[in-house]
Amino acid sequence: MTNNDRRNFIAMALLAPFSVGTAVAAEQTGQPHSTHMYMPDSTVHWEGNEQIAMLIYPGMTIMDLIGPHCMLGSMMGAKIYLVSKSLAPVTSDAGVTIVPTATFETCPRDITVLFTPGGTDGTLAAAVDHDTLAFMADRGARAKYVTSVCSGSLILGAAGLLKGYKATSHWSCRNALAGFGAIPTDARVVRDRNRITGAGVTAGLDFGLTMVAELRSRFYAECTQLVSEYDPHPPFSAGSMKTAPAKVKADMVELLAGFTKKAEELAAASAKSGSGWND
Repeated sequence: MTNNDRRNFIAMALLAPFSVGTAVAAEQTGQPHSTHMYMPDSTVHWEGNEQIAMLIYPGMTIMDLIGPHCMLGSMMGAKIYLVSKSLAPVTSDAGVTIVPTATFETCPRDITVLFTPGGTDGTLAAAVDHDTLAFMADRGARAKYVTSVCSGSLILGAAGLLKGYKATSHWSCRNALAGFGAIPTDARVVRDRNRITGAGVTAGLDFGLTMVAELRSRFYAECTQLVSEYDPHPPFSAGSMKTAPAKVKADMVELLAGFTKKAEELAAASAKSGSGWND
């Protein structure tokens, strides 16, 4: 099911009167049909015009982007921009290639949601890239919501957008956020005023639904969740540092130790400078 298919499916499910089919059948058979029809709740914000800028960059984790995009893409009337330095295809850390739809120059200046996915080395590179940080700082200064999933919060921090805010990230680099003046918070989705951040990778689905509820309504988000059949029952209980077996945690901490160190060094450099990203 494509993104447009998903939007259209939800539109039909929420907005189309169910009586249409019975009316056609009645006309064909000459039999009376029921006057009962489904009408959407007038108190729910069905149609909108949100402008959503989703940063993409080489080496990003594809699920960090696609999970939120899947949920945000359900919002009828919303416009999503996949923003990069140029319109050249961008390849993720898993080898999946995405084609941008806007550049730093062509992305609208005033947006509803600014979002960045995370990754490992690709994220660290983006977090020291002048053009990327300039774009994030500029749009973030005016965006209604400044958001991220996974280690994407490192980019927000490097752009000076998390000072004084609670935020989360992937467990491997969450504590590094303190170096950017943020308040590291261990939770699946963290909201502090207009900063909304998600934890690692699959938390992007929870983040996406949280944003749909924020921008439209809880009911709209629940409809999106049902159409997406997001009802996780993982085969193992190893999805967090609180539940994973000790050996799994030890091995993964060791595996990601290099990235953790680099993230902490990035944040420490920011803390040492004591100034904005562009100083």
